Amino acid sequence: MDDGSRAGGTAAERAYRFTKAGILDGTLPAGELISEGQVARPLQLSRTPVREAFLQLQAEGLLKLFPKRGALVVPVSPGEVDAVVEARDVIESHAIATVVGVDDETLAHIAAAMDAAIEDQLAAVASRDELAFVEADRAFHTVLVRAGCRSILLEVYGSLRDRQLRMNMGALGGRFPGRAERLVSEHRQLLAGLRARDTEAAVAVLRVHLAGTRASVLGTPPVSV
Repeated sequence: MDDGSRAGGTAAERAYRFTKAGILDGTLPAGELISEGQVARPLQLSRTPVREAFLQLQAEGLLKLFPKRGALVVPVSPGEVDAVVEARDVIESHAIATVVGVDDETLAHIAAAMDAAIEDQLAAVASRDELAFVEADRAFHTVLVRAGCRSILLEVYGSLRDRQLRMNMGALGGRFPGRAERLVSEHRQLLAGLRARDTEAAVAVLRVHLAGTRASVLGTPPVSV
């Protein structure tokens, strides 16, 4: 979690970074009512910049303010989960279709970078570091998207980052490392499909992978591959 102490930025920006990081990584869980003092004290700030940060986070849909009571961390809605999963399906399926058609040397470089992300995930599992695991998960998919998509799709994918982080942390909640091991297995299957230049197989694994994340976040029955 960002402690808000990075050089530069106003007091309100520090409070914003600190609070948003806590929401995204689950330190401030969905459904929890937090106070201005809860943020002001560790940052040694007055409540005024914290109030400003809370207003910004409310505008982003992450908090709901209740005067004289605090701010509620807004849970991820089923509609938001579905929208993110659908967007990722479109973008990453397109990336797969592009990557399977690149030359052998380029494919080898892409696969090596994705392998490195898998190794980072395994290291995170070994150290029981959920946030590091989620960041490595994001890196795996980002390598694919950067290799297979043009700038506009890259921008759209980048805009999903915060929602993905929050959803993926939620998907692991109470299921680490078991759920993590399944995700690594699916990543290996997806990468095997890319190496075999089998678009259909890789996309099928991707869709099971995304459906599993959706199921874990929403608490619905898992999908098996």
